[in-house]
Amino acid sequence: MSLAKLVMAKLLSVFLFMEAIASGFRFGVDGLRMDYYIMTCPFGEQIVKNAVDRALDDDPTLAAALVRMHFHDCFIEGCDGSVLIDSTQDNKAEKDSPGNLSLRGYEVIDDAKNQLEEQCPGVVSCADIIAMAARDAIFWAGGPIYDIPKGRKDGRRSKIEDTINLPFPTFNASQLIRAFGQRGFTAQEMVALSGAHTIGVARCSSFKSRLTGVDPTLDSDFAKTLSKTCSAGDNAEQPFDATRNDFDNLYFNALIRKAGVLFSDQTLLTNAKTRAAVNGYAMNQAMFFLDFQQAMVKMGMVDVKEGGKGEVRHNCRKIN
Repeated sequence: MSLAKLVMAKLLSVFLFMEAIASGFRFGVDGLRMDYYIMTCPFGEQIVKNAVDRALDDDPTLAAALVRMHFHDCFIEGCDGSVLIDSTQDNKAEKDSPGNLSLRGYEVIDDAKNQLEEQCPGVVSCADIIAMAARDAIFWAGGPIYDIPKGRKDGRRSKIEDTINLPFPTFNASQLIRAFGQRGFTAQEMVALSGAHTIGVARCSSFKSRLTGVDPTLDSDFAKTLSKTCSAGDNAEQPFDATRNDFDNLYFNALIRKAGVLFSDQTLLTNAKTRAAVNGYAMNQAMFFLDFQQAMVKMGMVDVKEGGKGEVRHNCRKIN
């Protein structure tokens, strides 16, 4: 990470930290606080960060996987760790739905959880581990550093049928605005969260439909690149931008060049309600970083379970 990016990240972190102090470290959800584990597991966040850093040092592509896991967790049953639960003979869980089969990084969450159970048994929830791991992965990849409130409880439900609520890569901007709006996000916040695609890849199966005809929103040369990728099969991977493991604003610059990989990416430039945000983030990375981290904090509080509505799992893969 460059010195300039590190300085900017720290300044943004201080800004949000001062906001947290002004609000007494408490957030809209009653039990969530920045300092939730300060007495019960003071080294909990460092344990998670160390687990994430080790994993990403070995495999940088896991940064995008951990961020995606957090999104897929929050967007279904709320941020409750339900995406981690394994299927059983009596229940088909979220992780086995078509939209979740490509999720990776479960072993990173397991590693962090195992260490936490040794240090602070029964204290840190799997839902909080996912949220912290996504935050730490973003910073590891060069993105902004920010704090998040903790105190989520783990959910007791994980049903494959609930994943129908995940946005599809074929959604247009209006459908994306509606889907995110149902969870309390503005159109601009949706665009900022879409910027998470600045790291990671898409599989051919998720964009090959764009190649069957003439797509006016797709640059012709980039269409050839996508076609070449797909010649290797449905599981062939195409990076979202030129720096697949670096968190930056090149994703938005790609959209301006009509080089968005997914239809749901490129549609952000063609819709009047989202175009200005795309152009703004393409020109101003600092603005993107600030809006992104604020939207991520907000996403991490979607339908949070508290008190008796949830639990702290001993094993993230199964309900207690």
